[in-house]
Amino acid sequence: MTNSPSTAPLLDVRNLSVQFTTRGGTVTVLDDISFTLERGERISFVGESGCGKSMTALALMGLLPAMGRVSGGQVLFKGEDLTTASPARLRRLRGNEISMIFQEPMTSLNP
Repeated sequence: MTNSPSTAPLLDVRNLSVQFTTRGGTVTVLDDISFTLERGERISFVGESGCGKSMTALALMGLLPAMGRVSGGQVLFKGEDLTTASPARLRRLRGNEISMIFQEPMTSLNP
């Protein structure tokens, strides 16, 4: 059952998995990640280098590198599954409703 946009959590990540295709085969880089973010809440991802923080954020934004793909799960933003959204829809959302500060913010922020 999908909630209506007005009652849905702001972000509901359900069993998200991401795989990369390499010359050596398929590698799972995220496996079964789930969390919910309600309106007004904040979330931080903390962990060692290489644990999947950046890949999680890139998957949420639909910005995985060409060799990567969401292999399972859902990313529901206001009830809309972004894993099935068109590239045009994702472009409309990015910067307007969803944004990301990358690891080197001074290269992308302009006061």
